[in-house]
Amino acid sequence: MSDKTYLRWPFFAKTHQELESSLDAWCSRHIAQDHAHDVDQACRDLVRQLGRAGWLRYAIGGVAYGAAQDAIDTRTICLIRETLARHSGLADFAFAMQGLGSGAISLFGSEQQKQAYLGRVARGEAIAAFALSESEAGSDVAAMQCSAELVQDADGGHYVLNGEKTWISNGGIADFYVLFARTGEAPGARGISAFIVDADTPGLEIEERINVIAPHPLARLRFKNCRIPIGNRVGEAGQGFKVAMATLDVFRTSVAAAALGFARRAMDEALHRAMSRKMFGQTLADFQLTQAKLAQMATGIDASALLTYRAAWQRDQGERVTKEAAMAKLTATETAQQVIDAAVQIFGGLGVVSEMPVERLYREIRALRIYEGASEVQQLIIAREILKAQ
Repeated sequence: MSDKTYLRWPFFAKTHQELESSLDAWCSRHIAQDHAHDVDQACRDLVRQLGRAGWLRYAIGGVAYGAAQDAIDTRTICLIRETLARHSGLADFAFAMQGLGSGAISLFGSEQQKQAYLGRVARGEAIAAFALSESEAGSDVAAMQCSAELVQDADGGHYVLNGEKTWISNGGIADFYVLFARTGEAPGARGISAFIVDADTPGLEIEERINVIAPHPLARLRFKNCRIPIGNRVGEAGQGFKVAMATLDVFRTSVAAAALGFARRAMDEALHRAMSRKMFGQTLADFQLTQAKLAQMATGIDASALLTYRAAWQRDQGERVTKEAAMAKLTATETAQQVIDAAVQIFGGLGVVSEMPVERLYREIRALRIYEGASEVQQLIIAREILKAQ
């Protein structure tokens, strides 16, 4: 991508600019852009690559555990996701899930939990997953049915976990899951706790692998009388909703950044196509209709970037960004869908040929308008925050 003037915006420090430049160069040398035939193995390989190269150190918190910084820097997470997404949707996925899957441990984990898991995540030696959603409990977390019953014994007690989780990214290849289950301290969202469940725990089964339009590891999990040590609980009993929301709060703005990376790649591809495609004695870029489309694409991308990095910068200043993160995710994901669709149109018939860059982007962007809060949920959040302020 030739235009990186946005890196000079006041949201960024020199270290952010240097990191983006280094990662972009690394991706050009090491990251394949096509969708792999064996997606599970490709994800395993990407996690190892990202770990060996040191990029996963930014996905966790705590220098003592192998992180680049003690606190996760939101702008850094966003720049990494944007850059990876521009090169490969699967590389972005691999990085994001290492952060999201271990985020609860970074934020709320005990010293023992941090020592046991975070270093391995940062080195790419352990694959993490975040298990929150259920078939009837996605946006409505309070509807969660998966349960963990506390059983007292001579060793101090343990939890017995039963139920299902679905739409779990890295399901089937993860080495551990940070899972949320109802423990019953209070009704609704106040009676949920968070747990670390190792993938080899007896009673944990991969019930179904789920295939989606942009391939990545995804599964439905079943838990049958899984015995979970009390020491695997993350945070206090009954505080799981708080743990989940705080973890999502760190990474929600980065979803907007990933969408931004997809949109920038689509813009680059569209520009190259428009300037090189000959038609009626001129190039496609010479037509005013094409110019109008490019102008709309560029304006939408800049607007998305401003909202995304405003939210990231505010969060790094310690400010609450519920509304700002929702605005960023809503705008960036919806805009990226429009930009990519316009790029496909500019490519014409080539745009729908399998594994053409814009065709890959067309499939990759769609899920971002749904996961970590669908666009409709973001609209409700924004409206709620506006009304609360009156």
